[in-house]
Amino acid sequence: MVQSTNLPNSLELNNWIRGAALKDAVAFRKLYEASSPRLYGLALRILRRRELAEEALQESFVAIWDHARDYQEGLAAPMTWMSTIVRNKSFDVLRRHRHEAELDGVEFDDAVMATLRDPVASPADLHQLSSEAKALAACMAALDEQHRHAVGLAFFHDLSHSEVARRLALPLGTVKTWIRRSLVRLHDCLTGRRTG
Repeated sequence: MVQSTNLPNSLELNNWIRGAALKDAVAFRKLYEASSPRLYGLALRILRRRELAEEALQESFVAIWDHARDYQEGLAAPMTWMSTIVRNKSFDVLRRHRHEAELDGVEFDDAVMATLRDPVASPADLHQLSSEAKALAACMAALDEQHRHAVGLAFFHDLSHSEVARRLALPLGTVKTWIRRSLVRLHDCLTGRRTG
């Protein structure tokens, strides 16, 4: 695996995905070498354990190879499409190993952040999402609009709590409280509990 953090441009990634669709092993290897470090990082943020992240990454690249012909560059950027697959497979692995990788507290916050960081680009991407990701989207929609906005700024735009507070012209403590309560509500929603 190439350790470089510099990704090739979308055109190169598109070309390699098209090559994989034609079962071109050289193109697929280049795609893997270019994107796997970042995709592994995403799986690791969700799963928190190297061996589980490696399992999810392997399953993801099998799915990328098998479904490369289904990729439509007009609907999603290559990394968005591949990240969606990695999130799906990571949640599948998590479901299989739930007894070993329960999500709570800070670990849940990290998993939610990893899931939210790369937003869905189109309805076609939404169709690909796992049931867990769909549930997360539904739970996000149930949040108060201001709280959802604060969470969105923090996770979709990678802003710190301080930056969110400045952007919303709110006290830092208020923003921290909103985000923390929103994460608790998301956790409760995703685990089937109701919060007031």
